[in-house]
Amino acid sequence: MARDQLQVLNALDVAKTQLYHFTTIVIAGMGFFTDAYDLFSISLVAKLLGRLYYTKPGAPKPGVLPPSVSSSVTGVALVGTLIGQLFFGWLGDKMGRKKVYGLTLIIMIICAVASGFSFGHTPKGVMASLCFFRFWLGFGIGGDYPLSATIMAEYANKKTRGAFIAAVFAMQGMGILFSGIISLIVSTAFDRQYPTPTYEQNPALSTPPEADYVWRIVLMFGALPAALTFYWRMKMPETARYTALIAKNAKQAATDMAKVLNVELEAEEEKVEKISKGKSNNFGLFSREFLRRHGLHLFGTTSTWFLLDIAFYSQNLFQKDVLSAIGWIPPAKTMNGIHEVFRIAKAQTLIALCSTVPGYWFTVAFIDIVGRFAIQLMGFFFMTVFMFAVAIPYEHWKTHHIGFVIMYALTFFFANFGPNATTFVVPAEIFPARLRSTCHGISAAAGKAGAIIGAYGFLYAAQNQDKTKTDAGYPPGIGIKNALIILGCINALGMICTFAVPESNGKSLEEASQETFGDDDEVEGV
Repeated sequence: MARDQLQVLNALDVAKTQLYHFTTIVIAGMGFFTDAYDLFSISLVAKLLGRLYYTKPGAPKPGVLPPSVSSSVTGVALVGTLIGQLFFGWLGDKMGRKKVYGLTLIIMIICAVASGFSFGHTPKGVMASLCFFRFWLGFGIGGDYPLSATIMAEYANKKTRGAFIAAVFAMQGMGILFSGIISLIVSTAFDRQYPTPTYEQNPALSTPPEADYVWRIVLMFGALPAALTFYWRMKMPETARYTALIAKNAKQAATDMAKVLNVELEAEEEKVEKISKGKSNNFGLFSREFLRRHGLHLFGTTSTWFLLDIAFYSQNLFQKDVLSAIGWIPPAKTMNGIHEVFRIAKAQTLIALCSTVPGYWFTVAFIDIVGRFAIQLMGFFFMTVFMFAVAIPYEHWKTHHIGFVIMYALTFFFANFGPNATTFVVPAEIFPARLRSTCHGISAAAGKAGAIIGAYGFLYAAQNQDKTKTDAGYPPGIGIKNALIILGCINALGMICTFAVPESNGKSLEEASQETFGDDDEVEGV
């Protein structure tokens, strides 16, 4: 039988949806807006960077980033994110969610602006400074994953908690969309102000010197949404679950939440003391008790996020390559440098608008109705189906662009109305309060490990099998068709690993994480 819950935590669980819920969504969500903008905007300007810094005079095609540079520029932020997720996840459980929350935002703002000021007298110097700033940008972004999820979970009521956490994550879709819109606006403005011939017509004049401002402006814009929410992030009180269950300050927890909820709450200091002394509330992350209670759960959250992100980041970061290969984006030599940014941004914005963004909000609408497990299983299933539908008849799609784009877009829709959202939600619900941020950070870091594999692996694997048709500097790969088939198989494996993830729908955080059990109680199975 479960213990009686603290009054302050029960008040949060049964609270009606109020203004503070939406305020928290916006404050936490703007961090994710910036996260997505910064991580995905680099793919919009990568081709322009190649033209600006690596075009060789007399070459038949515009320059592209060399393999090592391209993978570093794309992947270094992901490496920083992985480290940030582990570090700030752990720090959020040790120092408190709020204390660390402002620090991650400061790092993101400074490094997003600094990315646009990347300096150097040589291409290598510019790329090295860009990679340096993007690593630390990723480090700050990494902290936002466990902290935003944990804060939203601990503020939400249990009836609509899934929708609230998913709404925070859905701002990632808005960030992806906004990065495309800003790229469209900036590239259109520069293309009109500095009209230039295509590379075929005049290679030397096809990329004007002013194009160097385009990528810098696009990258720097990511700091704006984060900066706008900094003041409100600093004003948020610490979550009651941290204050009461970890800091063991029942009086402060009651005072903070009384202000938030506009109700009178009793400071149950004796009950907090009793709970903190219970054996079931004292085991550590590396203990046998944690392994017994949550070992399978942690495997489920880490493995599914890892497998998802291999496919999700491969698709997102290399959309431009796939869409170019099937002819939806014209060959680079038929465009000037700035117009190429416009065409890539237009394609990615349309896919984001029609499939990526709606997918996130479908999850928000249905997650508390059908549950996390069903949405994740369904998402992985349809990602597998549509990925194979794209990959197996790949040659057919080269002459049927609209059909290909629809199929490809559906894989994004079911990624977001599926595991991309649920893998973020569930780790914030099923682990004890004192380990919640840490375990979410571990799960998210496993995802970023998958993203790194996707970012680096797909770049090489998707190269043409014919050596004469590969991008400059790349060895022959297995081709886009075979790379997409492998991604389909990875999605199928994710569907199997989903069975290790428990359902937390409709439960309080204490019930979902098994914190409410007495020392002699039996722990329920998955």
